[in-house]
Amino acid sequence: MNKKIYRNVYKHFSRIPLGRASDKITEGCLVLEGGGWKGLYTVGVLDTLMLNDINLSSVTGCSAGALCAIGYLSGQIGWGIRIDLTCRHDTNYCGLGAYARDGGITGFSYLFNEILQKRPVDTKRLNDPSRRLAVSATNMLTGELNYFEKGKCSLSKAIQASATVPYVSKPVLIHGVPYLDGGCAEKIPYSWAQEHGEEKKIVVVTREREYRRKPGAPMARTVYGRYPRFVHSLEMANERFNDMMDMLESKADSGEIILIAPSEKVAVSRFEGDIDKLADLYFLGMEDARKMLPQIREYLGMNA
Repeated sequence: MNKKIYRNVYKHFSRIPLGRASDKITEGCLVLEGGGWKGLYTVGVLDTLMLNDINLSSVTGCSAGALCAIGYLSGQIGWGIRIDLTCRHDTNYCGLGAYARDGGITGFSYLFNEILQKRPVDTKRLNDPSRRLAVSATNMLTGELNYFEKGKCSLSKAIQASATVPYVSKPVLIHGVPYLDGGCAEKIPYSWAQEHGEEKKIVVVTREREYRRKPGAPMARTVYGRYPRFVHSLEMANERFNDMMDMLESKADSGEIILIAPSEKVAVSRFEGDIDKLADLYFLGMEDARKMLPQIREYLGMNA
């Protein structure tokens, strides 16, 4: 059987924008879905928003969406995509090296302790209390979704919990409680924006608007039988996603929210290895957001 060989390095970094977002902050909340490497669509959307001075005051992210939020809140345009395209085939970042270090498919200790030494995040801007960030993770004991908010927890640990993929990763312990991916309970972390009374909401999803999931989670009871409430959440997560997408489409059509979704069918898999496909998805996110800029500005009251 032939093994597919992927190019390890992206050769067109000159196409990727590079810079810093302005200090202008606009009231509103970004809601960011996960989706593994499909999250590069979100990175493209966020870079376009930053390039156009759309820096919202609140962000809530799940899984890959939680990781995407770092570059947005730190105002570093092109930062996230450069890390992902450079490190995709570094096994310490994604693969066996990551599993040996952290017990999961993503190398969080490598990211936070080594990659960020070479490509530092603007921590002062990231931690600015005038902008909120909440990331979701699923409590395996209760099966419930927990939100961890910047300034009230270890942000790196919360992001690790939020983005720790079930079935292929060990749970992350926070205060002795095991957590896994926020998407195990709610794949689009919209509930935080609702609960905190956010009036303006921009939701970014990583599959086409019409995409719906098959109900159930066939392996949940086999793998996580000792956590029955968590199993129930996993088994219901896809149905909840479908119901939420129906609701979000309705709200978007009525002008209550902005919904940004891929305008083309997404061919990138959760653990995609094709660098060019990953870059193309990023640029699709940039272009889809660019086309929606007039609508976004009007919705946020930025045209006055």
